[in-house]
Amino acid sequence: MTSGVASTRAAVQDAADALFAARTENSQVPPLRDRFDLKGGDDAYAVQNINTERWIKQGRRPVGRKIGLTSKAVQQQIGVAEPDYGILWADYAFQDGDTLQASRFMQPRAEVEIAFVIGRSLPDPAIEMTSLISAIAYALPSVEIVDSAIKDWDIRLVDTIADNASAGGFILGIEPKKIDALDLRLCGALLSVNGAVASTGVGAACLGHPLNAALWLARKMAEVGRPLGEGDVVLSGALGPLVNLSRGDVAVAEIQGFSPLKFAIDGK
Repeated sequence: MTSGVASTRAAVQDAADALFAARTENSQVPPLRDRFDLKGGDDAYAVQNINTERWIKQGRRPVGRKIGLTSKAVQQQIGVAEPDYGILWADYAFQDGDTLQASRFMQPRAEVEIAFVIGRSLPDPAIEMTSLISAIAYALPSVEIVDSAIKDWDIRLVDTIADNASAGGFILGIEPKKIDALDLRLCGALLSVNGAVASTGVGAACLGHPLNAALWLARKMAEVGRPLGEGDVVLSGALGPLVNLSRGDVAVAEIQGFSPLKFAIDGK
C-alpha cells in the first residue's frame, strides 16, 4: 500500500466518521472540502457508501434512490456534467397529509418532484428508455425534503455526494398514475407555503424530462453493482427551485395530472 492510497483511505474514513456523527447528533459540520483531502466524486461516494453500510447495520431500511443535480444551471455552478444520487430511507418516508417533526431535520428545504416506483429489477447498465418505461409500475407526486449536514448549506460536489446527496426525507402522494396517462415533460408544478406560491416549475426542468433522469439513475446503479429493484422508489429530481422550510409551515405541492399533496412542519 502506498502512502498516497493510505492517506486517501484515511481521509475517506475520517470524513465518513464526521458525517455519521453529524447525522446521528443532528448537528452541522463545516464543509468537508476544507477539512479532508477527498479526491473528487469517487472518494465522496466512498464516504457515502461507508455510512450507508453503517446505517443498514443499525437497522435502517433503504427503500429507493434520489437523484440530485438534475438542473443544468446547478451542474454548471458546481462544475459537474452529470447528476448525483443518494439513498432513500424508510424511516424518513412520509405521505400526503403528514406532519413532519422539525427536530428531525437541520436546515430543510423542499422541492417538488415526480416519483417513480419500479416494477422489476433493472440490472442492465445499458438499459434503453423503452425497457425503463415498461419497468415503471407507476408515478406519484412527491416532495423531497433536502437537508444538509454541511453548515449553512455551503456545499460543493464532494460535500453533497458524501452527505448522501443532501437527502433528508420525502413525502409521497397516494394517487398512483400510469406514466402513459401523464405529460411528464410539460406538466406544470408549484409549491405553496402558508398559502403563498413559493416555487414554480415544469417537468422539462429535470434533465429535459423526468424519465431522462430516471434512465441515468437506472444505468448508474447497475454500473456500480446496486441495481434498482422491484418496489424501489425513485425521486427523479426537482421541477422547480428549492424552498426553505421553517417550523410551523404548511405546504401544498401541485403537479399537473395529480391531486395536490399537502404536508406540514410542526412548530416544536
